[in-house]
Amino acid sequence: MPEPGPGRVPEGGGPFTVDRVILRRLNRWQAEELREDLADLHVESYDTSAGEEFEGREEFLGRLAEDVQRPGLTMLIAEATTLVGCAYGYPVTRDGSWWEGFDGDLPQNIEQLTASGHVFAVAGMVVHPHERHLGLADRLQDHLLAKCPASLAATLLDRSDRAAIDVFRAWGWQEIGRVHRSPGQAVLRALVRPLGERTQAAPDGLAHNARTQRPGHSADNPSKPRLPPPPR
Repeated sequence: MPEPGPGRVPEGGGPFTVDRVILRRLNRWQAEELREDLADLHVESYDTSAGEEFEGREEFLGRLAEDVQRPGLTMLIAEATTLVGCAYGYPVTRDGSWWEGFDGDLPQNIEQLTASGHVFAVAGMVVHPHERHLGLADRLQDHLLAKCPASLAATLLDRSDRAAIDVFRAWGWQEIGRVHRSPGQAVLRALVRPLGERTQAAPDGLAHNARTQRPGHSADNPSKPRLPPPPR
């Protein structure tokens, strides 16, 4: 069997090596066992003011403890000599609660995809600064979504995190609006990325294909919804 390379994920879901870095999928129990290491990686990967490291670490652990309990959690970690990266996500629930606080009306096609269970949330991505110039974040994203059983990926990013927003846009993500969760919390930018194959018949990548299914739509259906234009 050939070694997996960029863009290829082994069928068995076991660890595989990409450019000297080992990528490995974890289940929720393995993720919980690595929670302290993941928190250490988070602290090492973000610039914070003096005295904020402890608060940031605890906030990360709190989010992680909640996220690992979500049905369908998928987590991918990257290891060199130590843990150097992590990306994870889960299917968005059909009740639309993930979009709570969306500014204005959620685009109809996004609402339909959510209600039919075909949206996957990328909830976290952390890469050690020493690995960022090697494109590790790009590979983590690609492998996380490679076999994702959804038609659309979605993520929420802090409006002030321009570096992260620029990276996701460079990967082909499109902003569809803003999310205000509660007073005092950061305003979030909602970004989405179609996961289907882009073809002449389906330029938005949202058509039915062998990996993603959307009830009532197919590549022969000329009324496929399109992503909305980005907010001004």
